Parts: sequence; C-alpha cells; structure tokens
Amino acid sequence: MAIPTHRSRRNATSIPAFLLVTPLFIVVAMVVPLSYLVLRAAEADPQILFELIWRRRTLDLFTNTMLLTGGVLAVTTLIGVPLAWLTTRTDIRGVKWITLASVMPLAIPGYVMAHALLSLGGRNGLATLVGIQMTRPTGLLGATAALSLYSFPYMFLNVRSAFRSLDPGVEESARSLGYSPVQVYLKVVLPMLLPGLLAGWVIIALYTLGDFGAVALMRYEVFSFAIYTQYAGAFDRTYASVLSLMLLAMTAVPVVLEARLLRSARYARLGSGVSRKHRPVHLHGVLLVLAWAFIALVLLASIGLPVFSLVWWMLLRPPWGELGRIITLFLNSMSAAVPAALVAVLLALPLAYARVRYPSRVTMLGERTAYIGYAVPPLALALAFVFFSLRGIPVLYQTLPLLIFAYAMNFLALAMGPIRSTMLLAPRKLDESARSLGYSPQAAFLYAILPLLKSGVFASFTLVFVMAMKELPLAFLLAPTGFTTLSVAVFSRTSEAQLVEAAPYAAAIVLFSSLFVGLMLKYEGRH
Repeated sequence: MAIPTHRSRRNATSIPAFLLVTPLFIVVAMVVPLSYLVLRAAEADPQILFELIWRRRTLDLFTNTMLLTGGVLAVTTLIGVPLAWLTTRTDIRGVKWITLASVMPLAIPGYVMAHALLSLGGRNGLATLVGIQMTRPTGLLGATAALSLYSFPYMFLNVRSAFRSLDPGVEESARSLGYSPVQVYLKVVLPMLLPGLLAGWVIIALYTLGDFGAVALMRYEVFSFAIYTQYAGAFDRTYASVLSLMLLAMTAVPVVLEARLLRSARYARLGSGVSRKHRPVHLHGVLLVLAWAFIALVLLASIGLPVFSLVWWMLLRPPWGELGRIITLFLNSMSAAVPAALVAVLLALPLAYARVRYPSRVTMLGERTAYIGYAVPPLALALAFVFFSLRGIPVLYQTLPLLIFAYAMNFLALAMGPIRSTMLLAPRKLDESARSLGYSPQAAFLYAILPLLKSGVFASFTLVFVMAMKELPLAFLLAPTGFTTLSVAVFSRTSEAQLVEAAPYAAAIVLFSSLFVGLMLKYEGRH
C-alpha cells in the first residue's frame, strides 16, 4: 500500500504547470459569472431583500416548483422501474427493441412534448379525430405529463443498470431464510436498487427544476418561468436574481442528499467468485397481457403522440415552403453548437488528463466545478452570464461568443464523462515511456495519449453538439438580436398557439436529436 500512496503524492506535487491552467480557468469562468447573481441581489436594501424572499408570490413559486418536481419524480418512477424490471428480470420477447424504444423519448425535448400535448386539445385538436372534445392540458397536469414523458428514460436506464448488476445469490440467500418473494423485493432488492434510484431521481429533479420550455408553454408558474418573466419584462431584475439564487439552492438539495445517503452504504459483494445470471420470471396469461399493455401505453404516449401530432400538423400544411427558413435556423443552431462542442472538448481534455494522471486538490476542484455548469439551472446560468457581461465585459453582451461559451460551460460535464472514461483505460506506462525518451509533458500527452482518446473525444463532441442544438433557455436569453435557433422557433410559435407553424421546426429537432439517442446507446453498449 505504501507504493501507490507515494506515487499519488509524487504525481500531485509534480503536476506540469500547463495542466494547472485549465482547472483554474474553469473555476474562474464558472464562479465569477455566478457571483454576479449574488452581487445583483445584494444591491437591494436588506429590508426590500427580506420582503422579496418572503413575499406570498415567492412562496407560491416554491410550492408550485416542489409539486411539479414531486409529481415528475413519482410518474417517472412508476414508469421507469417497471420497464427496467420487465427488460431485465422477465422472459418477455423483444427486450432489445423495447429497450431502444424506451430510450427514444430522449430525442423529444420537453418543449416538443409540450407541443404534442397541447395539440390534443382545442377545437381542432387531435382528440377531435376520435370524437373527444377536450381542453388543452395546461398547468401542473400538463407540465408534469410533458416532463415525465421526456425524462422517464433517465430512471429506466439507471434502474435497469442496477437490476443487471444485482447478484442473484443475495436473493436466493434471503429465500433460504424463509422470506417470501414480496419480502425479498422489499427488504433485499429495493435497498440494493437505491444507488440507481437516487441517480435517476437526481438527474430528473435537476432537469425538472431547471426546465423552462415545457413549464412556460403549459403556463405553470415555477421558479424558472418566473425568472424569465421578471427578466424579460424588466419588471424587477433584482427579484430575478433573488429567484435564481433560490433555485440554485434548491438544485443543491438533491445532489447533497444523494451524496449523504450513499456515503455510508455498502452495496458490493463481500464474498469471492463471479455472480450468476438471474433466472427470468416467466410471464404468461394475464400477466403477459398486462405487461404488453403497459409497454404499449408508455410508448404510445411518449413516442407515438408527439410523432403523430407532428406528422398530422405537417400534413395539414405541408412544410415545403418553410424549408428555406428551417435550413437557415438549423445553420444558426450549428454555428453556435459546433464551436461550443469544440471549446468543451478542448477544456475537458487537459482537465481529464490532469485529474487521472495527477490527482490533487486543484484538479479535483476543477473537475467538481465543471459539474456545476450542468447542475445549475440553465436559466439561472444564462442570467448570471447576462449580469456578468453587462457589468464586467459589456462588449460581450448579446454576442455569439458569449452564447458559445455559455453552451460550453453548461455541457462541460457531458464532455468530461467519455474522455475521462477513455483516459482511465490508457496505460500509465505510455506517459512514462514518452518522458523517458525526452518528450516534454505536453508532447507526451499529444503524441502518446491523445491518439488513444479518439473515441472518447468523438463521443464528447457529439454529446455536447447535439445537446447544444436543442438547448432553449440559454439561446433565449443570450442569443444576439435577430439570431434565432430551431429551439427558439418551436417555443415562440407554440407559445402563441401556432401549432401548425411550429410543427416542421419541432420535427427537425426530433430527427436531429435521434443522433443523441443513437450515440448514447452505442456508448452504453461499449461499457
């Protein structure tokens, strides 16, 4: 044990100076803009600040936000956990295709899902095709449905992974002690699924707390929606900064709770040997019918409805006349997404290399700060960059470089994942061999390590690129005047009840976002 400890200390103290630049830059680039939210809020008189925090509307926003988050967590759990169980613990046919279809909703952003749900109601809504007259599903119900149908794959993937990693020997031991099947699941299986459940809950909670498009289209007032209306209407930008800070505090809660709940728990097998495969549960009769009915209902609601609604609206008004505009907005989106992906990868490469090869407090701080950008609600992050540019560098305000940099900071954590995973597989001896041949630390990285990271770099670039292409809040607040992206076009038209006009732009996003789903499945299949 002494040798690894000595090596770790040597690496931490002998980290090349050029590798310190990136983590320090990330810390400054993330902390400075967010500090402007604090400065803007602190400008208010203490008495006024107290009244802003404790006014009735703030309490209503908090209540609405908690109701929405709780509702989405409940619905996604009720969908994701049974789907994960069916695809890992039963002998149901077509598991591969069910799994693929269960992940496909991630290609349909929340604001596009809201567009599909809104298409159901109204005088010319899709429900009238089957003789049903209904109002458009707005408010808490509509927002919960839109966000749940988009985000349940996060729960499905995490719980599915947890199910696949469970050792059946633990369950068999519980049965040998006299536990009934129900008791085994309640007392043995569910506790072992806790890491997967918590991971899914944290991701979904962060997404729900930070969502702007779906809640705005559903006219449900939560913190993110109120932040936008306060800022865009210029009613009280100090109040907008206060709401942003409160939302930041709320997003920190699930992250901290997850860390605390998992800190002292043990989930690894204590014995030696290789875990066996689970014996699948045989579904037949009524159980098989119910299983397929559940799968069909989920997939029809999450995939069938949005796809059918987009096709229906485009059949009513063929989009050929809009192709030129769609291509223009697609190129606008690309002009911001491509540079953002490049910046994110260029920042992630040295940070991941430094964190893996030279672990230290500085590199750990840089890595953890990189994840702040993904955890911070996009609207709060956008507002932070607005205040920073107005006060610190006015020439950057409402410029494409600022939007690009905000994208890169927001999705830097996504770029870190694949690169860091690939970096961990690169033999340490390559660095040492290159250095022994006289290469500098920079040259050793460029010639010995970088060629091995091609797959991770490609995955990181594509992830950030596709996520930036469909990003809404940052584009809405930071884009230059007259610069419109596909996501903004969908939102602006849907918010004005122009569902037919929004359909071709939403369809373009769905088709393009399918790349994200394909990449994610391909990346998961390698690990």
